[in-house]
Amino acid sequence: MVIYREDGSSEVQLGQTRVMGMVTAQLVQPYRDRPKEGILSIFTEFSPMADPSFEPGRPGELAVELGRIIDRGLRESRAVDTESLCILAGKFVWAIRIDLHILDNGGPECSLGGEDGQEVIVHPPEIREPLPLTVHHLPIAISFGFFSNESILVIDPTHNEEAVMGGRMTTTVNANGDICAIQKSGGEGVRQRVIMQCLQLATSKAASITKQIKDAVEVFNTERALRKVKRHPTSTGVDVREKQN
Repeated sequence: MVIYREDGSSEVQLGQTRVMGMVTAQLVQPYRDRPKEGILSIFTEFSPMADPSFEPGRPGELAVELGRIIDRGLRESRAVDTESLCILAGKFVWAIRIDLHILDNGGPECSLGGEDGQEVIVHPPEIREPLPLTVHHLPIAISFGFFSNESILVIDPTHNEEAVMGGRMTTTVNANGDICAIQKSGGEGVRQRVIMQCLQLATSKAASITKQIKDAVEVFNTERALRKVKRHPTSTGVDVREKQN
């Protein structure tokens, strides 16, 4: 289930797990070795309110691992077109920050102006419709838990199942079956046959989840368009010549 709260914010629930995502953007100077590319940063927060095993302060091993999975799935797979975030090569690019808050463990537009065309003008959403990020594909991460020397395979194990499983592997794929990333974190080794089985299952799940996400986005865009119409009713034309007389 996907719940949109406002532009740049959403909440996703899968089973007993709830995650809230916040996306913000800021104009910054690009890296010297990538003058025409924007910046995509991902941060995860594990609050003790979501699970007593989460400790406040410094990110734990699970937070670091989740950050790597998301980073490899989104940034390294080039799912987001970072070149489209460039405003003025070598001077201004958008830095996109994604903050993920674990609640329960179970894009702005701008233009160039000024006399020399080098002044960046950021327009509020009330003036211009925000431009969405250019996303080439949707990477979907599917986790697998292994029990009894791989004789039992569990998709997206729960918190209790994670406590007793022998190993875990997370595969990130898209609806086309492209492999974006594979993350194996400790535990038992996994045979090639089992890895191929997990990839087939993950591709099937990814297609289903992708459809749910696209359906939720379509519903949100429709509701957003209706709210915009209510805020900005159709204006009435005025004859300027009559006002001048």
